[in-house]
Amino acid sequence: MEGSASPPDKPRARPAAAVLCRGPVEPLVFLANFALVLQGPLTTQYLWHRFSADLGYNGTRQRGGCSNRSADPTMQEVETLTSHWTLYMNVGGFLVGLFSSTLLGAWSDGVGRRPLLVLASLGLLLQALVSVFVVQLQLHVGYFVLGRILCALLGDFGGLLAASFASVADVSSSRSRTFRMALLEASIGVAGMLASLLGGHWLRAQGYANPFWLALALLIAMTLYAAFCFGETLKEPKSTRLFTFRHHRSIVQLYVAPAPEKSRKHLALYSLAIFVVITVHFGAQDILTLYELSTPLCWDSKLIGYGSAAQHLPYLTSLLVLKLLQHCLADAWVAEIGLAFNILGMVVFAFATITPLMFTGYGLLFLSLVITPVIRAKLSKLVRETEQGALFSAVACVNNLAMLTASGIFNSLYPATLNFMKGFPFLLGAGLLLIPAVLIGMLEKAVPHPEFQQFPQSP
Repeated sequence: MEGSASPPDKPRARPAAAVLCRGPVEPLVFLANFALVLQGPLTTQYLWHRFSADLGYNGTRQRGGCSNRSADPTMQEVETLTSHWTLYMNVGGFLVGLFSSTLLGAWSDGVGRRPLLVLASLGLLLQALVSVFVVQLQLHVGYFVLGRILCALLGDFGGLLAASFASVADVSSSRSRTFRMALLEASIGVAGMLASLLGGHWLRAQGYANPFWLALALLIAMTLYAAFCFGETLKEPKSTRLFTFRHHRSIVQLYVAPAPEKSRKHLALYSLAIFVVITVHFGAQDILTLYELSTPLCWDSKLIGYGSAAQHLPYLTSLLVLKLLQHCLADAWVAEIGLAFNILGMVVFAFATITPLMFTGYGLLFLSLVITPVIRAKLSKLVRETEQGALFSAVACVNNLAMLTASGIFNSLYPATLNFMKGFPFLLGAGLLLIPAVLIGMLEKAVPHPEFQQFPQSP
């Protein structure tokens, strides 16, 4: 039962929060991803360091970079423990976030985007604070899992992205929406590139604690920005009850409830397309470093750093090329071109045995990240303005599920195929990308210009 002091059809207007300025949402996403990318590899390396110290393992990677480390049982135990605790953090965050991000995302359709942005920022702040305590006080590594769960309870990065993309949809026109989505993703990529370059150098110079302190300081600034500087984009925010199943029902209804002027089939198929794209993207990302470290490439840390920067460059190149191609092509066909180059890049990775060929594969991915903003924009045009938060919380769940699926498939397939074809997972990724290519082309033929559809507002 849902109780309220006022009738449900006449919700009370929510008092406007004090705002010092009306800033855009992009700085929030930039700061959040910078802090997350800074912490992610450091957490993994810290776990490795802690377990190595506990087990008395002091093995180091040889200068050649391709020593046979599999013969060392202690190293295998360190790898296993590190992998397991990383899995515990990921699964714990996913299971809790599956409930909270969907609840909070749909809630933001009523109460506004700022409350969710503040809550998600606080969650990321708490996670960083727990990490600082673990590193400074040498607490049990299980507290990393606690920090991850606390973060997920308050919306996590997925909730922050859901509110951010919904905010962009609130204020952008149909014609500009794809570029605004790409701009938001570009801020993610630039933050990731800068953080990945800074984190490794800082770790070698000063150890683990200082990078975590920087992440904490950035997240404090981000939380203050969300609370006092972000300009609310929802036109008429109102008091809305948080703990009610109505928010989850609104997400389910996106896909199952009849709606005369929009196609639920298109919504489901675009969601499937973005699921496959994200699965391949994160699956390849999971194994690329291991692929580069081992024979025959045998990359050192310097080349790994260049490769990591190359992985993030498509966030910028995709944005620039998208802006150029939009003058002569529909968004869907820009996405198709991006998928074609993505497939070519995956095939090159599969057969790369020398460094120049590997960087050729990275170069072919220059338009690979144009696909997800196009699909997000297509999805946002299929729902009403009052359903944007519910939609992007559903997309956040699809994103998290795709990341788990990618980790399971590619990390299991890579060692299983080493004996007959080391690059087979990349070929599989190239084949899977044919699915969204077919779906996007089919949907574009069915509804060539969905951006011109107008949907009635919810009563």
